[in-house]
This record gives sequence, structure tokens and C-alpha cells, in this order.
Amino acid sequence: MVFPACRALAEQASFSSIETFLAGRNFSLIYPSILVVNINHLPDNAAWRITSAIADIYWKGCILTDCSVRYAIAPMSLNIPSHASQFLRSRIANVCVAIAGATSAEILEKATVAVKETPFLEIRLDYLEKPLLALPKFKQFFADNTAATAIATCRRSANGGKFAGSLAAELEILTKCAAVGFHMVDLELESAEALKKADLQKLRDTGIGLLISHHDFTGTHDLDGFFTRIEAFHPDFIKVVTTAKSLIDNLTLIHFLERMNDNSNLIGICMGDAGIISRVLGVRAGSAFTFAAATVGEETGPGQIAARTLLETYRIDQVDAATKVYGVAGNPIRSSLSPIMMNTAFRRETVNAVYLALQTTRLSDLLKLVHDIPIQGISVTMPLKQEIMAHLERTDPLSARIGACNTVLRAQDGKLYGFNTDVAGITGPLEKRMPLAGAKVLVLGAGGAARAAVFGLREKDANVFILNRTAETAHKLARQSGSKTIRLDALAKTSFDAIINATPVGMAGNKSAPLLEARDLNTKLVFDLVYNPLETPLIHLARQLSIPFITGIEMFVHQGARQFEIWTGKPAPEEEMFRVVLHALRQQAEAAAAEAEESKPEAKSKSSAKPVAKPASKTKAETKPSAKLKSEAKPKAAAKPPAKPVVKKTAAKAKK
Repeated sequence: MVFPACRALAEQASFSSIETFLAGRNFSLIYPSILVVNINHLPDNAAWRITSAIADIYWKGCILTDCSVRYAIAPMSLNIPSHASQFLRSRIANVCVAIAGATSAEILEKATVAVKETPFLEIRLDYLEKPLLALPKFKQFFADNTAATAIATCRRSANGGKFAGSLAAELEILTKCAAVGFHMVDLELESAEALKKADLQKLRDTGIGLLISHHDFTGTHDLDGFFTRIEAFHPDFIKVVTTAKSLIDNLTLIHFLERMNDNSNLIGICMGDAGIISRVLGVRAGSAFTFAAATVGEETGPGQIAARTLLETYRIDQVDAATKVYGVAGNPIRSSLSPIMMNTAFRRETVNAVYLALQTTRLSDLLKLVHDIPIQGISVTMPLKQEIMAHLERTDPLSARIGACNTVLRAQDGKLYGFNTDVAGITGPLEKRMPLAGAKVLVLGAGGAARAAVFGLREKDANVFILNRTAETAHKLARQSGSKTIRLDALAKTSFDAIINATPVGMAGNKSAPLLEARDLNTKLVFDLVYNPLETPLIHLARQLSIPFITGIEMFVHQGARQFEIWTGKPAPEEEMFRVVLHALRQQAEAAAAEAEESKPEAKSKSSAKPVAKPASKTKAETKPSAKLKSEAKPKAAAKPPAKPVVKKTAAKAKK
């Protein structure tokens, strides 16, 4: 059946009256399995209003009847994707949540939860053993969740998916997706090119939206070439996904999106840990939307971010051309809580900014990113704290003496200025507990954080001893700072007022053996600069020996608050920053405890009659000292931005 629409209808009826006219008709009379609207002679704006009204009104009706398609709006002699694409764009959000599971029941359960917060979903049918048999189960889901907009993906294993079936089997599954309520299907470029035109047309004839994608798992290459190959099929959406091997690959993708800005139906993403920039800033650059995981641990692609993190931490819906970009740079930073801490501070103080994790060991890549995006400020971590010094226009006096910088500010003239907030983050917590003048302090390590600790303590007239696995580096730092070195075998015979761990040993993901044993902790206080996990091996050892300790959270939040003030000129919401970091660490501890419990052998768990203690209560007890620190680390009521640095540019790089 053809529903005629002429210029007279468009001229005499407003959008609302068209809707009323159509709604008054019986579905069974005017809604066949394919509804064709002749709009050849209508102005574009009228055509669009009419087709949108028709699709919206019959959306639910098509699901509840036995129609073979969800909807179909086909202009008689115009390019089919044009209006379908526009209609889909009116329903989709910036974030599409990828849902995967081993069974259809698991996928539907996850989708039911996800759709309440983010109604734009991708259902990964290729994760199912028999996706074709599972399709009917989705019909009721779409009937119950009419606000949902869903993409069906059944990617073959040859193209990076999980589906082991043939091309014909994939096509059959995608073709039947329209009948159960899916709005769009994701077809790989390789499959599209292998299909006969007639077979691809059968998929189009269902009226379902067509997204054609290409995934490059080797790097970021020939984006224009892949775009051209996909564009030849005139799909509703074009998806080009690459793998970021470096930060620069994000720039390549972003520049590509900006050049293609006229194409509003293009999706561009870089996979991998280094691709986070594209996932957060891609929509601003012109990507129609981006993809996210349902929750942490349920990623369907390398580097995928959880939907809640994208929406709440990175506030992707609010990122616009005026949004300033900041980040933490170094390696490793996968477990860094700097993004959640800084983005919380930006939101609390209504600063239009976003803070990203920039994983890299190549300073040249980072500097190019800083100037091209641009990035307004960087939290510099290992291994770049010393190397970046040679690229700064000026530094504060403290950074110059230490030879390491952890905070970079990009001024309006594009020049970079360096500061060191690590020192205050280390000496401040110590001074709350003991006078530093004359104190005997052991510092473990000789890198950027250790240099900040050593020079900061020496400035307070403390007697500093340095222990490092590479003795030569320790001797050099000792000479520069007026400190002493000490051998590991001498620790058991030497007592200290404080021992500070300024190495990454104990950090989440770091497998290095502990530097100290119980007999080596002859000290009144232990300070571990590592903040993640909540209880490091060193803190655990100190607790067992009843030695007072300071966790790395206090130092982490204190130095971060100073960075915030340098970048924004506003007092930092330090208590809120502390709260969100502590909460995140407790969540991680609970998740780790639950995972460890699940991984225990089944026989062992059955033999245990006593219930396992809840991870949350254990964490609360173990982090009680940290709660005390919270009350001590209040920001000053009248914090002022640091003075402009005056030291001249460092002459040469400081060696690691």
C-alpha cells in the first residue's frame, strides 16, 4: 500500500494536524508491512515533518502487530538513507551502550538496567551461541521499552567479532532484526563488499537503518580510504574505528572527523588505552556518537569506557568547543584516579573543563597533543617528570632545584610553565605529625617523586637517607641535595623517624617485589606515596607491626588540589576531592575482594561453614586512619593562586 502525501496536505496542515490526521486512522488499514510515502513533490522541510510524524505515530503500532519490519519510510525517487538517517539522529544520544552476554536472558537483563539511564543501546548478538533463535525474545523488550533505540551487531570473527557463522547466516540474522524491533544494524565493510547487491537490498528493504563499519586492530591508517569504501554503499551511518598505538593517533582521527564535519552521520573512534581522547572528544570533533561499556569489566572493545564514567565523570554531553582540556600524562595511568578527582572538582566549581588520562612514554607525542588540541594543563607523572623540564619556558624555583616538575600550565601565548606540587603534598602531611627539622627520614627511590621528597625534606632541615635499587642514581641525588645514601643490609640496624616510599612498588598492576621486610621497619612512621590500592603491601606491613602510617591518599589529594588552583585560580574543593577518591578506592577494594572470593575453588567454599565477611566492612575497618586524615586535610578558607614562576628556562634535560 502507498500512502499518498501531496503539496496540498503539507500546505494546509501543520505538524500537529498531520499527526492528528494520521493518528485517527486504523493501523490495520494504512500500516502495511512497508509504508511508502510519496514525497517527491514536497519541499524538504514539509517532507521531513510528514515522514517524522508518520514514523513516530506508527512506531509502537508496528511492534505490537505482526509487521515484518519496525518501520520503513521510503521516498519514491530520493536517496533512501536521507530521511531514515535524520529520523534516527533525532532518537540517538551521544553515548551508545554496548550490551553483551553469554545468553539472551543475560543480555536482556543488562539491557533492562542500562536503558533506564541510557536508552541508546548496541546489542551484541555475536556473543550468543545461537543468535537467530534468540531474536524473538527481544520483541517484548522493545514493546516494554519504547524509548529504547537499538543497534543489532552480529560481527563475524574474521572481522573482530564473536560470530563463527557464515556471511549468509549473518545476513539472515540482521535481516530478521527489523521484525523484532531493532532500529539499526551494524554490518562490517568486509561483509558488505562480499554480499551481492540483491542480498544487501533485501536487508535495506526491511526498512531498518544501516550502519556500515570498519575496525582496524593494527593501527590508525587510511581513514579517508575506508570512508570512501563505506560511502559507496550509501548507508545511514558510517563507522570508522582504528587502534591508537600512540596519543598522536587520536589527533589523526580528530582531524579526520573535523574535515568530514559536513557528514553528520559519521562515527569515529580510536580503540586502546591511548584512545580515550577520541572517545571523550570525538563527539565534539564531529562524531555522531561514541560507544561505551555497560559497566566496568564489561567492555566489548579495547579501551572502552563505562557509560556512567563517560556521562558523569567526563560529562561528555556538556563537552563543547569552549571546554578546556586537561590531563594526567605518563605510564602506567590505567588505574589513576586523577580523572575522577579532577573532573569532580571541575563539576563542583562549575568549570567548563574535562580531564583525561593520557597514557604515553613519549614526551614528543604529549607535546604535540598539548599544542594541537590544545591541552591547557598537565599532571605529569613517571617517567616524564624530569624529561619535560627542558621543554618549559619557565618553572617555579622549587621545580628548578628539584629538577622535576609534576604540573604544567599552558599560558595564553601557548608557552608552557612548570610547577611542583608534590613537595607540599609530602611535607604538609608529615609536618602535621612531627617537626621535620632534625628528623631522620629514609626515602625509598630516586625518581621524580623521590626527588620532590628529598629536596622538600632537606629544605625543612631534615636528615635524609636515600635507598634505591640503582645505587648510582641514589648517590647522584644525594650529592645534589646534601643527603646520604644507605645500603639495604644496614636498615635493620638503623632507626628512623619516618620512612617514605616514593617508588611505584605496591601500586595497582605493579608486580615488583617489596623493597622492605618487617625487620627493616625501624621507624616511628610509615608514609607510602602510592594511593592505589587503598592498603598497599607497605601499609599492610606497618599495620601488622602497629606502626603509625600515612596513606598516599592524603598526598595525592593535596598535590591535586594545588594543581587545580594553579590551573583555575579558584580554591580547590579539597574535601570533595578526598571523598570521591576514598569512595572509588573502597569500591575497588570491594570489587577485588568479591572477585577473589568468586575465584576460590568450589570445594573449598562448600567446606567452609562460616559466612565470608563482607568486603565493605573489612575495607571500612582498614581505612579508618584515612578517615582521620580527611578531617586534617581541609583546604584553607582563603586559598590564593600560586605566584607566577620567575625562574628562567632550564638549560638541559635532567637525567632520570
